[in-house]
Amino acid sequence: MGWTQVGGVIRVAVLACALGTAGRAESRPPKKLWLEARNRAASRQHSNISEVARKAMPAVVSITTRQDSADVPPGEEPQRGIGSGFIIHPDGYILTSAHVVDGASEVSISIRSATGYVEEFPATVVGEDERTDCALLKVDSPRKLPVLKLASASHVDIADWVVVIGNPFGLAHSVTVGVVSYLGRTDVTPNGRDGDFDYLQLDASINPGNSGGPVLDLHGDVVAVANAVNVSGQGIGFAIPIDIAKTVIPQLKAHGRMRRGWMGISVQDFSPEVAQAFNLNPRGRGVVVTDVVEDSPAERAGLRTGDVILNLDRLSVERAHTLRWQVAARGVGQHIQLQLRRLGHPMTLRVKLEDAPRVEAPPATLASGAAPAERTAGARSALEDLLSPVPRSPSGRAGGDSEGGEGLPVP
Repeated sequence: MGWTQVGGVIRVAVLACALGTAGRAESRPPKKLWLEARNRAASRQHSNISEVARKAMPAVVSITTRQDSADVPPGEEPQRGIGSGFIIHPDGYILTSAHVVDGASEVSISIRSATGYVEEFPATVVGEDERTDCALLKVDSPRKLPVLKLASASHVDIADWVVVIGNPFGLAHSVTVGVVSYLGRTDVTPNGRDGDFDYLQLDASINPGNSGGPVLDLHGDVVAVANAVNVSGQGIGFAIPIDIAKTVIPQLKAHGRMRRGWMGISVQDFSPEVAQAFNLNPRGRGVVVTDVVEDSPAERAGLRTGDVILNLDRLSVERAHTLRWQVAARGVGQHIQLQLRRLGHPMTLRVKLEDAPRVEAPPATLASGAAPAERTAGARSALEDLLSPVPRSPSGRAGGDSEGGEGLPVP
């Protein structure tokens, strides 16, 4: 038999095998094929989640605090609290929520060693920032500690799976799993605290003691910090994007607090009501300046009430909350460039940011002539009265009211 004949036989055999395989595949019901593919994907996903939790466990810590108070009767134990945190540097730097360690006279950290036993260390509060609810702790360890990688919440999308690890009710290294149910939740304020939160909303269980623990993606990287919970609901938890914490951490290490950039204005999202109050085009965009603090960097740069800010350093500005954080994150002494419209005309102003004063400017008053009660009625989110920072102990109080305001102060 010649090469040509052999090649023909081989080609015929290969074709017969392909047809046979195709015939067998066609004989399977389409639904069964889909179920098999779905089951394989689910199995891989569950295996990945288990691996993420297993690898992250050694870098997640339990936090115990002691609070001395003159109100404690003689002979009784001082109040103690529990919380969570995670190691971000092998030299012993730990990230947690500021409300976990707020007012604590003593802070101790429990770490699970590589061999499985628990090590305890006294911790020092390096710095804390109330507005982002971030705190940086430090422990002195005789060895390098395992760390978690800080990623970015910008890669997270709605319905993505996340893993939460913490110390709920003192049950160390508890793992819960869920999905991201909303991004950029700014219409809730735990216990009425104003702050720079921009929450990820999760349906993974978050309970007292989880606060300060990591929220991990399926790569095992930290994308957020567990922070708050709807105390009357289920499957509604909130976490602070790790991007915010990454901005704050260097300042906490260097200064013990975050030195926010401040220019001295209050702004509101563009809306038909705001446009009418300031005689603006109702089809406009941006954020509206509702107040300018006297002798502030903004006033010296020439900003006026009624200006509409469109861009900050050529980045589009659509939300007042975003502008506020971007200005704060720039830092003291930095210059920013604002593109805005005034009376329909484009303008560009340059502002040098200063250190934020301890007491911020009061909210601006809309020039609508409406009484304050009329303007703020219904301004609160329906969740606001139910939302609380995750308490640091099972006895922590939950709930609280929040007052609505007409203008959002910008640093």
